[in-house]
Amino acid sequence: MRVLYLTEAEVRSLLDIRTTIDLVQEAFRQLAAGEAMNVPRQRATAPGVVLHTMSAAATYLGVVGWKSYTTTAAGAQFQVALFDQKDGRQLALLEADWLGRLRTGAATGVAAESMADMRANEIGIFGTGKQAETQLAALCTVRDIHKVWVYSRNDDRRNQFADRMTVQLGIPVEPVDRPQEAVEDLPIVVAATTSREPVFDGNWLAEGAFVAAVGSNALNRAEIDTHVIRRADTIVCDSVDCCRHEAGDFVEALQRGLFDWSRAFNLCDVVTGRASGRYQPESVCLFKSVGMALEDIAVASHIVALATKQGVGKHIEL
Repeated sequence: MRVLYLTEAEVRSLLDIRTTIDLVQEAFRQLAAGEAMNVPRQRATAPGVVLHTMSAAATYLGVVGWKSYTTTAAGAQFQVALFDQKDGRQLALLEADWLGRLRTGAATGVAAESMADMRANEIGIFGTGKQAETQLAALCTVRDIHKVWVYSRNDDRRNQFADRMTVQLGIPVEPVDRPQEAVEDLPIVVAATTSREPVFDGNWLAEGAFVAAVGSNALNRAEIDTHVIRRADTIVCDSVDCCRHEAGDFVEALQRGLFDWSRAFNLCDVVTGRASGRYQPESVCLFKSVGMALEDIAVASHIVALATKQGVGKHIEL
């Protein structure tokens, strides 16, 4: 069986943030219409390694697929596989680090289009890693952002991140010494960290702020505190089912009776207008993302179609 194989460099050459936002938005529309299915992540652990697997069916694209990755002390290795819905034949295997980063940023971009104030032009961000970069890229695509404030506990990392992103985005990205400076009076606040503890006090949030919490996808990790959840008039998950399994950000609020899952909406319902992403201009809105295989499969299908048309990649025998 011949399968198209695409490397990280090839995937990067075929994918940009605007296209990814459009693809992810359509995936959520199709999920709401019953033309797609998503299966939450599962994990298998062994000494020194965790294997993460997740899968989805995209009937509207005629494909099914899985994303699989390992995490070790040396880092993470990501792959996505696509299969033809009609005969089950494997179509492609993609290296998927860049794909995953872009689709995570794109999900925040989709949420922000419905939930963030249209006049929002500044962002505060926690985190200086790869995911933080694509979060900013997506938000600058859907809103006219003029300035970004970045906080990290590591001075060198936040300074390097600010310099790098100032060049990439073409707007000032300012490193700040206190976490308050990345929250107070800002219309958009993003947490994209590996922290196990909340990175800011939710009482600092301005009225009307849009908060995106995207770093935690385990029940023993929480980037945001109970004050964020208590103050949020609107809470939207990329998938409520997935967040029930993985969103540690809600654990304490659930235990203290400050939150129950009936308050949370699925992003697909916001995208299609079944649920409102913002009730009042002064409402604090929370978007919680843990990542969905459907996003990976939708984006991968587009990449494979482009690669086939342009003659990118190589075919391998399996």
